[in-house]
Amino acid sequence: MVEIMLPKNSRVKKGKVWPADKSANGKKPKRTKEFKVYRYNPDEGANPSVDTYTVDLDSCGPMVLDALIKIKNEIDPTLSFRRSCREGVCGSCAMNIAGGNTLACTKAINDCSGAVSVYPLPHMPVVKDLVPDLTNFYAQYASIQPFLRTQTAEPEKEWKQSPEDRAKLDGLYECILCASCSASCPSYWWNSERYLGPAALLQSYRWLIDSRDEETGERLDNLEDPFRLYRCHTIMNCANTCPKGLNPAQAIGEIKQMMVKRKT
Repeated sequence: MVEIMLPKNSRVKKGKVWPADKSANGKKPKRTKEFKVYRYNPDEGANPSVDTYTVDLDSCGPMVLDALIKIKNEIDPTLSFRRSCREGVCGSCAMNIAGGNTLACTKAINDCSGAVSVYPLPHMPVVKDLVPDLTNFYAQYASIQPFLRTQTAEPEKEWKQSPEDRAKLDGLYECILCASCSASCPSYWWNSERYLGPAALLQSYRWLIDSRDEETGERLDNLEDPFRLYRCHTIMNCANTCPKGLNPAQAIGEIKQMMVKRKT
């Protein structure tokens, strides 16, 4: 039997345990929840660890992001994570919570049984703690040229589109680029330097079927590569984990059909 071990400097160790503070009346809080949070600071040169925080739920908001903010503000100010809108719109607070990629601002604490594990998005370089390095992810998004490309003269007012053509974009334009889908895709884990991943390909299809765009051929040429498009094996992790309920796998399948149709 082959035994595969992680390198010593990547093994996650047990970190600090932070007990719950006493409530205003000096007694222990009645309702508490443990949060096991991944900690890593590359500047320190130490192995990553998992710190355990006990949060008083009676003085905390209902979402996991509320708990993380409470931890940072009241317990451990060294904890790092991204957040912005708190409304499931910006995608900043995407992380792995209770074993699944999602948004911390829309993940309810009550939906997590037992201690809540909080990790950064998997298989991405970590800047610090819960902050992943999305440099490659955004570069891939830029490579599909996510903007209207035309050859005809620009109209005086706007590029018109029928309601029927506009409806084709539903389920595509709502993507908030949180990277939850790409970070859940095994094909992207192993080929992230060459495979564009579910998020970028969903956005690519959004422009491929936009009736106002006039560069469909060039866009398909850009995807005609053994890795950029065809590493998708329809595992469906992307659709299962998308916090906006989108289906990148279906969009990728539609692109593959467009590739076939233009050759026949």
